[in-house]
Amino acid sequence: MTVRRSAAALAATATVLCAAAAPAAVAAPSPSPSVALPSGLYGTKDPTYDGVWRQSLAFIAQRTVGVTPAAEAVDWLIGQQCDSGAFPAYRPDASVPCDAKTMIDTNATAAAVQALHEVRGHEDLVATGVDWLKSVQNEDGGWGYTAGSPSDANSTSIVIGTLGRAGQKLGDVTTDGGRTPYDALLTFAIPCGGKDGGAFAYQPDKAGKLAANGDATAAAVLGSLGKGFVIGDTAAVKDPTCTKGKALKPEQAAQNGAYYLAGALAKTGHLDSPPMPGAEDSAPQPDFGNTADAVVALSASGHKDKAEASAKWLAENSAAWAKENGPAAYAQLVMAAHATGADVHDFGGADLVSRLNATGPEPAAVKKPTAAATQEEEKKDSGDGDGIGGVWWFVGIGLAVGAGAGFLISGRRKNQQL
Repeated sequence: MTVRRSAAALAATATVLCAAAAPAAVAAPSPSPSVALPSGLYGTKDPTYDGVWRQSLAFIAQRTVGVTPAAEAVDWLIGQQCDSGAFPAYRPDASVPCDAKTMIDTNATAAAVQALHEVRGHEDLVATGVDWLKSVQNEDGGWGYTAGSPSDANSTSIVIGTLGRAGQKLGDVTTDGGRTPYDALLTFAIPCGGKDGGAFAYQPDKAGKLAANGDATAAAVLGSLGKGFVIGDTAAVKDPTCTKGKALKPEQAAQNGAYYLAGALAKTGHLDSPPMPGAEDSAPQPDFGNTADAVVALSASGHKDKAEASAKWLAENSAAWAKENGPAAYAQLVMAAHATGADVHDFGGADLVSRLNATGPEPAAVKKPTAAATQEEEKKDSGDGDGIGGVWWFVGIGLAVGAGAGFLISGRRKNQQL
């Protein structure tokens, strides 16, 4: 899922969504020195398009490694929530009530709800966020980036992970027509047997055709498993295979997605991002965020052995990218390292936890979880509330711990939304 959201990608997304209403910025520059950012906010760049997202991913990653965020950081995130339960990407003045002009979205809401669930003690706010997400479910069973927009694989997957993590029975989250989130998600799956078989598309094009998208595939693997952003260090099993047929079960679609990702990563160890429109250099460039997402997805589906080379590639090559992109990038790397059993305190020579912590207020507590505590958490996450990720699925492949689109999910505002 991605991360996933780069500020530039978010800006481009906002431009597309708002073009009919008003002119929108197409870039998210760093704030000028005269603009004071909230003291509780993670990162130093303009938060207009990703403030809630990067804060949420930072919390989720920190809780994974036993770090408790500062109270002022948690309070800032809480203050971003609208009375409806939804979250915007960012609102600079939380004392001003949300209204029809407030750009709330499913991705920010899902990420924030997961983050507050992980922080604990805010289940009333989690519940209102969950209720809002369920209230804007599309008739096909999925979710788009904004309420009522066409469903896409990334948004649907991120919301699935959040609902499962919050204890919802995903099979019961249905539309009036009886469609579940999985009904929508599987419509983005590309059948096996042809080019890019097993992959997921972000959305069909105008002609209804599906084009493989690495970020959407990584997000959809987690979504098909009913999992959130963070996955435990699972055991490797047999090579992923691609199951043919139209009436696939969600877990089969997840394995198909893993099959595609394993093949894509085997070539270079990383996924590529398409060139930006108008760019002079048209050569593909390594996509660090989506590679990290793919690592998590492969581990979640029981193929950690297929992800380890890419985790090593990230450890050797991602330092400059993470430094430039800040909290969400460090969070993605923490999740990828955690999913493959790599040392988050020595990831290519970098202490990811310290670097993530340094992007925000000093944490309230820094404690590495004990093995017993981690096992208990994974046991809890493997059963009730995770929908398709129940005990019957995890027999033979280990436990997957839920935690965001984020994709996925990707800094998950995503390349396919450019």
